[in-house]
Amino acid sequence: MRKTMIILWGLALAASVAAQDEEEILFTGPVTHGGFGAPVVKFTKVREDMAVLVGGRGGWIINHCLSIGGGGYGLVNEIQAPADGFRGLVLGMGYGGFEIEYIHRSHKLVHAAMSLLIGGGGAGYREPWDEGWDGDSRRVNDWDSFFVAEPSLAMELNVSRFFRIHFGASYRFVSGAGKFDLTNEDLGGPSLVLALKFGKF
Repeated sequence: MRKTMIILWGLALAASVAAQDEEEILFTGPVTHGGFGAPVVKFTKVREDMAVLVGGRGGWIINHCLSIGGGGYGLVNEIQAPADGFRGLVLGMGYGGFEIEYIHRSHKLVHAAMSLLIGGGGAGYREPWDEGWDGDSRRVNDWDSFFVAEPSLAMELNVSRFFRIHFGASYRFVSGAGKFDLTNEDLGGPSLVLALKFGKF
């Protein structure tokens, strides 16, 4: 039994020494590079009202599986402000930041993608567009800024070598909101996400 233990310890030590001589790297073999850009639409709720966020994202793709880039999104439909102090105004909101994405088996016709956005944004009240808002009158100049983290999970369809349809869901975690009667819960929440990805994948 003792001899067996000595032999096993010896093999383990030899394997450890051999492993120390091997180069440890994140990606093995040749590294490929690509990139993409995508218009994005998100359907969500803000202040318990249905909201549409429109924006775009893009990234550098490494080995067909890891994307590093960024994105930005803004509220496009009009959500009425609460009456007290902001009568006749509508909510304005936007956010963006750094995005990292993992694409699982991207060569498959349908495959999964997981991403995380970390950044910041702002929200406040403004004149409705159809009332001739000139960018100054009755605008709330001191916008409420906030931190945002938004993980997402999606499925992608490879339409062609340079075009993919991306459909999934995300959750917007907001922290730091508090002005103008706006809370973190008012500005955060789940979204349905649709993106059209164009690029070299």
